[in-house]
Amino acid sequence: MKTGEVLPQIRSVALVALGSNRTSDHGDPTETVRKGILSLVENFQAIRAVSSLYRTPAFPPGSGPDFVNAAVAIEVEEPPEIVIEKLHKIEENMGRTRDARWEPRILDLDLVAHGDHVLPDAAKHARWRDLSLDQQMAQAPEELILPHPRVQERAFVLVPLADVAPDWKHPVLGLTVSEMLAALPQAQKEEIVRLE
Repeated sequence: MKTGEVLPQIRSVALVALGSNRTSDHGDPTETVRKGILSLVENFQAIRAVSSLYRTPAFPPGSGPDFVNAAVAIEVEEPPEIVIEKLHKIEENMGRTRDARWEPRILDLDLVAHGDHVLPDAAKHARWRDLSLDQQMAQAPEELILPHPRVQERAFVLVPLADVAPDWKHPVLGLTVSEMLAALPQAQKEEIVRLE
């Protein structure tokens, strides 16, 4: 490298899913998700795209009121561990508590993907990806799993992601967001209602 030469910054695209099904100090779940998006803009600045807002049934079925969901694509320089720390801090600042798995929540920010990272490794990713629903409800990983191990199963994540990153390819499954969404049952996709 020559003196004064500036190397290009290395950036990845992080895909973040947002969801709320509880009122917060900022208002109803729709207003809470909007505030969550603004908080992402303030904390990351390099926002590539923001999805529409969608009303979606709570998962697992019957676990609470409907959610408002969205997705954001962000350019990041930070490693995944720093990105998730920032997301957790935003949740905390919005009033999120973590008392029970899949409980109604003020704001949920899920790091769905960070470039083509597979964390912690392919074998552990496969183990978490292959859990049955009962196992998913009983177990929570103690480490960051990327991409989100069940993104390919969830219309409430894939529909908003298709707005912001339809061509992002899952580094393990080799499928794009559009392809994963197309593979889901039509009835599941029809449960997702665009709000704006």
